Amino acid sequence: MDSPKNQPKNIDEYIASFPPDVQKILSQLRGVIHAAAPEATEKISYQMPAFHQNGVLVWFGGFKDHISFFPTGDGVSAFEGELGHYKHAKGTIQLPLDEPLPVELITRIVKYRVEAVAQGKKHGKASG
Repeated sequence: MDSPKNQPKNIDEYIASFPPDVQKILSQLRGVIHAAAPEATEKISYQMPAFHQNGVLVWFGGFKDHISFFPTGDGVSAFEGELGHYKHAKGTIQLPLDEPLPVELITRIVKYRVEAVAQGKKHGKASG
């Protein structure tokens, strides 16, 4: 784990820490999330980029062979039938670096999370 002084303070710093080809994909994903949730704010949470609107909507992170998109458990389960060949588990979807981002699917997942969080569901569980 990086020391606190090496940890990114914002999403720009996070993206800049990757090679240029990965930066391009991370920036594209960031833009897709912004377009789907224009009122969301950015922050670093769990040392990864996160988008927050009445609670955390989604996270994403860069890895050696893929980008992980973390729309929480309910964000994955609600779209499980549409994830096809993407590796996924509770709360995460792996997006290969050598394939185009599934922009339309990511957009629908983010919009779903905006609505779910607004209704009090966070991380796949109803609050209260």
